[in-house]
Amino acid sequence: MEYTKIAVDAMGGDNAPFETVKGAVLAVKDNDKIKIFLTGPKDTVEKELAQYEYDSERISVIDAPEIITNDESPVNAIRQKKNSSLVVGLRTIKSEECDAFVSAGSTGAILAGASTIAGKLPKVMRTPLAPLVPTKAGYMLLTDCGANVDAKPQHLLQFAKMGSIYMENVVGVKNPRVGLLNIGVEEEKGNALVKEALPLFKECRDINFIGFVEAREALIGGVDVVVCEAFAGNIMLKTYEGAGSVLLSSIKETLMSSLQGKIGGLIIKGPLGTLVKKFKADEYGGAPLLGLKGLVVKTHGNATHREIYNSILQCVTFKEQRINEKISEVIAAGSGE
Repeated sequence: MEYTKIAVDAMGGDNAPFETVKGAVLAVKDNDKIKIFLTGPKDTVEKELAQYEYDSERISVIDAPEIITNDESPVNAIRQKKNSSLVVGLRTIKSEECDAFVSAGSTGAILAGASTIAGKLPKVMRTPLAPLVPTKAGYMLLTDCGANVDAKPQHLLQFAKMGSIYMENVVGVKNPRVGLLNIGVEEEKGNALVKEALPLFKECRDINFIGFVEAREALIGGVDVVVCEAFAGNIMLKTYEGAGSVLLSSIKETLMSSLQGKIGGLIIKGPLGTLVKKFKADEYGGAPLLGLKGLVVKTHGNATHREIYNSILQCVTFKEQRINEKISEVIAAGSGE
């Protein structure tokens, strides 16, 4: 059997190594196509693994005694801590020992190291971070949400192409609708970046471009791939996550504030639980960094084992659907644009 080989940063994130190791063990139990390499201090990781029963042929540990924290300069950390769980994990992509790398560690360090260590696909100019975001109608892919704050129009077009391929082949949305994030849908609105990008998007036959899209319309479900530079994308994502958290906690407080509310809460507990589950990040995995020679998936810093688990399964689909091969073909074909 051909395995999907995935390196998992056992020491990345607030809940490491407990949640990362647990997520890896569950993934191997549920999917026989996976082989996992946990990167981190060997003694620490093996001690955590000892709590579980697992197939030792499909989970192994790569010793990486150093740990990169969020308090460090990302670039300096990548250069100086070459034996860190994060750098060692990225090197497995470069060496092709692994097909993918999953980490809940420092976002800055992952972004700094991904292109320089793992390497970009030919003709890819920038690699966007592209999380799935729940909407009223399902999910949308937001690209870029944090990797490229000074993107150019040509970069945005490549983001749209890569996002479309991912959304169609991994998520299963046929002919995904692509929208360019803007402050209005009228063509005369927007900054210089989106105005310069607009004609490139209109002329591109590799995407199903529907025009400018506002953030509120995107969240209702009017688009499948939202394209933007990272500054706007990151603000949109974090505002959405914050608003969702406030709304859900406010609903809970309201229901618990009176006897009538508690009775009502019991009545709607099932449907409300389904709604809450949809908006929990751990149910749809991490954000892929598209355009690399392998796949790098960044999960939330406070990722639970469930998010790690889903991120690992996400890597299997990515490989089976030949996402990188498809991205390479489309980007190479449009490199003269």
